[in-house]
Amino acid sequence: MKAARPPASHHPLSGASRPILARLFSRQIDSTVNEPTSIKYQASSEDEGQRLDVFLAKRLGISRTRAAALAKSGAVVCEGAGKLKPSTPVKTGDIFTLPQLEKSPRGSEIAPEKIPLAILFEDDHLLVVEKPAGMVVHPAPGHFKGTLVNALLAHINFSVDSRLDVLRPGIVHRLDKDTSGLLVVAKTFEAHEKLAAQIKERTAGRTYLAVSWGHWPDREARIEAPIGRSSKNRKKMAVFAAGGREAVTVYRVLESFPLAELVEVRLRTGRTHQIRVHFAHRGHPVLGDQLYGGRKVLRNYSGQYRNTVRLLLDTCSRQALHAYKLSFKHPANSEPLEFTSQLPDDFERILQILRQPSD
Repeated sequence: MKAARPPASHHPLSGASRPILARLFSRQIDSTVNEPTSIKYQASSEDEGQRLDVFLAKRLGISRTRAAALAKSGAVVCEGAGKLKPSTPVKTGDIFTLPQLEKSPRGSEIAPEKIPLAILFEDDHLLVVEKPAGMVVHPAPGHFKGTLVNALLAHINFSVDSRLDVLRPGIVHRLDKDTSGLLVVAKTFEAHEKLAAQIKERTAGRTYLAVSWGHWPDREARIEAPIGRSSKNRKKMAVFAAGGREAVTVYRVLESFPLAELVEVRLRTGRTHQIRVHFAHRGHPVLGDQLYGGRKVLRNYSGQYRNTVRLLLDTCSRQALHAYKLSFKHPANSEPLEFTSQLPDDFERILQILRQPSD
């Protein structure tokens, strides 16, 4: 089913829920008379492979040292698993039971913010939103305001399921800060579990459009190259000949230009920066990607081509990557759903420049 974009007036930012949400998400994760003695956290596909202490630190907004101490003390329990260590790798779907902490960790207070949201679909179980480039999906060190989660808390008008992650309530999958496009957000724990399972089992479809430099040797192909965190730059991911995690990307060239190509990309796995890393590894980085190419591509061109490359880079200050299609089965009734998103203005301007006749 395709859902047409509803008028903005159909999705006003509701202020009625703010008192409830403020109490829920500003609560201290301390033991109190009215609070449960433990909290449930479920790992998503984005968390898979992380060390337990790193995973807990990010999710709770505490230091890695404190997270490691929790793991060593036996205070962290994973359903179906034995004793956990700080180095224990996290798997998608793992459900952790964590005790209430003595002090409210930094970042556990998430304030609703009246940030406009482009919502394509919404019901009692989920909503599908278009994330603009430049917006962080969920709070993290350095980004505790202005995130998609902050905006969602100001919008929703229901009692949030307390079993959802405190810092990433309902977030099933994410997009990089400077990648635009579609995201599905769960409203209930049951919906989150079923949507996360679809992504893990690869039955949910996530399709992107990208502009990549140069020309691919094949019009359509499959890239299989394991990905892991770079040992030289911890902000980057890299392809590993051995030791990385399985990563599979399928691409299809839609349109060719003298300098670049418009490519449709489908993910078979969901590794961090996967498309960007795979494309850069194959020598065709995504246009505008500051981390995996940036303005270094200017070295490859001269004359009029160089001027056009500079114009393209000046026009698009972020990676030209857009999550334009999302498909999955509704977690409540298994009805097939499919949503498409229009290209943002900066992406359209890039294509206009590329389509201009050149000498």
